[in-house]
Amino acid sequence: MLDTLITNKTRLKLLIRFFLNPEATAYLRGLEEEFGESTNAIRIELNRFEAAGLLLSWEDKNKKMFSANKEHPLFADIRSILIKHTGIDTIVSKVINNLGNVESAYLRDMTAKNMDHASLELYIFGEPIDREYLLTLTNKATTLIKRDINCITLSGREEHAFLKNNRNALLVWKK
Repeated sequence: MLDTLITNKTRLKLLIRFFLNPEATAYLRGLEEEFGESTNAIRIELNRFEAAGLLLSWEDKNKKMFSANKEHPLFADIRSILIKHTGIDTIVSKVINNLGNVESAYLRDMTAKNMDHASLELYIFGEPIDREYLLTLTNKATTLIKRDINCITLSGREEHAFLKNNRNALLVWKK
């Protein structure tokens, strides 16, 4: 998979961090906390991505902020590869698209740090959701992506409160 192609874990974490959630911004110390890695390793990779034009940077008070360069010619390709690598494409095609009545779906804590975990938390908003059928679909997807998928179903009315408490949630599907 992608992690065997990219042997540098910091590099892979940065790609996942910025390209799965392209609206996200971050700064060096925040990434150090999130990744649990040295600032030097992160700084080297940030500088490489910035020099390649994959990341944009700007000053905000005393912090150098970074975000994905959505105008880069490879942005869509990198994002597509990461979506496949993480199994998001399988979750959408095998679970969400087959459920019906889904208004939106998010992966919680879909950060680079959590990509090493054996499970994903999928929050599905809509009603009514057939829980039995959902279990059948997630079992199939679990086999394909080789990760457990823990599904939480909520009504569409609960989406705003969810987003308020889960700012890093990754939107994977919207009606």
